[in-house]
Amino acid sequence: MKALIQRVSCASVTVDSHCVGAIEHGILAYIGLGHEDNLQSAQRMIDKILTYRIFENNTDPAKAGKLDQNVQQVDGGLLLVSQFTLMANTNNGRRPDFGGAMQPDAAQALFAELITYAKTQYPNVASGEFGADMQVESINNGPLNFLLEVN
Repeated sequence: MKALIQRVSCASVTVDSHCVGAIEHGILAYIGLGHEDNLQSAQRMIDKILTYRIFENNTDPAKAGKLDQNVQQVDGGLLLVSQFTLMANTNNGRRPDFGGAMQPDAAQALFAELITYAKTQYPNVASGEFGADMQVESINNGPLNFLLEVN
């Protein structure tokens, strides 16, 4: 499983001209699911995202400018968006190979479980719509982007 996380000032997902998920400051996380992923790896990924320290400490002058706070500590939002293209193999040729991505039916079920788990761990969680043609808008703060992986 892979997650491309971005520290954002705000982010939203629109489907058919309707906003289906939005956050103010926090993390926009694109989630890629592979064949071997399961509920346990999804839970590990959410735990990692929620505790990953990518926010500056604005409360302690001695730590000013250091990235030592996580999304929970800054009371930020978490916007989860399914993104099978993260699983693409781009090593050969000029066309991505999506063979590493989980099949859509299984991925949809696992992504739903991932969202449910995230909401049990943290109250400020929003999501996109699996398999939809989504328009994602965000203001990347930093910019700070990190690719996380769990097995």
